[in-house]
Amino acid sequence: MLGDIGTGRIDMVVVYKIDRLTRSLADFAKLVDQLDAAGCSFVSVTQAFNTSSSMGRLTLNVLLSFAQFEREVTAERIRDKIAASKKKGLWMGGVPPLGYDPHPDRTRRELVLNEGEAVTVRRLFALYQELGCLNAVTRQADVEGLRSKHHVFKTSREQGNRPFSRGQIYHVLRNPTYLGRIRHKDRSFPGLHAATIDQALWDRVQAKLEATAMRKRGSKTANGPHPHALNAEAPLLGKLRDETGDILTPSHTKKGNRRHRYYVSNRLVSGKPDPAGWRLPAKAFEAAVACAIQDSLTRAAERHEVIVAKDVVVLQDASARAHSLAARIEHEGIRQAAPLIDSGTIRKDRLGITLCAAALSNALELQEGEPAPALLRIKAPFHCRRRGAEMKIIAGSFQPVPDKTMIRALRNAHAWVRHMKAGASIREVMMQANKSDSYVSRIMLLAFLAPRIQKAIIDGTQPVSLTLETLIRSRMPRDWNAQEVLFGFDAKS
Repeated sequence: MLGDIGTGRIDMVVVYKIDRLTRSLADFAKLVDQLDAAGCSFVSVTQAFNTSSSMGRLTLNVLLSFAQFEREVTAERIRDKIAASKKKGLWMGGVPPLGYDPHPDRTRRELVLNEGEAVTVRRLFALYQELGCLNAVTRQADVEGLRSKHHVFKTSREQGNRPFSRGQIYHVLRNPTYLGRIRHKDRSFPGLHAATIDQALWDRVQAKLEATAMRKRGSKTANGPHPHALNAEAPLLGKLRDETGDILTPSHTKKGNRRHRYYVSNRLVSGKPDPAGWRLPAKAFEAAVACAIQDSLTRAAERHEVIVAKDVVVLQDASARAHSLAARIEHEGIRQAAPLIDSGTIRKDRLGITLCAAALSNALELQEGEPAPALLRIKAPFHCRRRGAEMKIIAGSFQPVPDKTMIRALRNAHAWVRHMKAGASIREVMMQANKSDSYVSRIMLLAFLAPRIQKAIIDGTQPVSLTLETLIRSRMPRDWNAQEVLFGFDAKS
């Protein structure tokens, strides 16, 4: 509808009550700006107000304030109810973990043991106690044919019944549900369901996980050296690969008393030099990854697209939780974001991240619904620039952001070319624009850019490395395909 309003196809929006339109003052302010810009008005069937007067706008803001207050109070009551129920050991819904099913009686908020799946859970705990390495457990679980939980949603969409990823196994080993407890935020309470494993096994596995997390890369364990053991100083270890499929491996160098961390393509560590291999400063790269996840959560929360659900209150509660998680990631950085990552791929201009659905559900403490598929697959612009000896990583939101300076230059280029076609000389154009002849000459060349490049500039989807300075200082080829290659556009599919 907003798209139709923007194109002028709708000139009036009719609502039953104003709180059916929005229950957020901030959202309403943005909505009013969009409606005003498009010359569209809105009318409430049951409420009379006139936004053309100051008193009418005050009345409208008061009505919206009460609507927002009602929404926030309802969300608080739901959160309090969930917390109180979990303290009693009740299961508050969502996708049940591997090894459990919801009670057949829907009025009983508890889990029942699924003995067939519980065998898989016990085997994963036993494998980790034996091997002490998540990567080794993942490989052995695949060899033994262990599979994740198969779940069919009400929409008939199926999930699971696939080989375990490293992140999924870690989530299983850290889940206190298997000890007969119900988790709420950073606490857990005795549950009404039966435990899958005993306390002694749980304690041994947790102690080993903690010890492994604190161990330096390459240090020895009781089972010998584990070069791929979880590294507290490399939270992205084992999670990301480059465009060739080569895993990004933590590395470091020392200069005096300073230790510099990097993520490098594994072939650079174990083989010959490769110009196509990646060598990224760890701190900047981790910040870029955390920023991409934070941006994705924030956008999904603002659009109420965090989970797949129809209940408005449930959607709003999930959005509030996503905002809270994004704030924690902004404060704590990659330490908060890394456990959410299942896998990822880095390319010369794009960073792709796949989040673990189970880990995200746990971090958001979802009681109903499942994470939206679009939220689990993140794409963000990614570009590296070298300034002297320093490598700068440029990453950000995938939302297109048009560059007004480039658009203005492109508009001037076409206008000046039209003037010259009409018979004006370069000097007349220069005098009218009040610019030097060299500047006018360089800018006019933009009118002869490939249509794909011009459209990308207008839409704001051009490569991060493409700036106005790059355009006017480059020796621009006449061939459009050559221009696209020169300025970093992917080949057309």
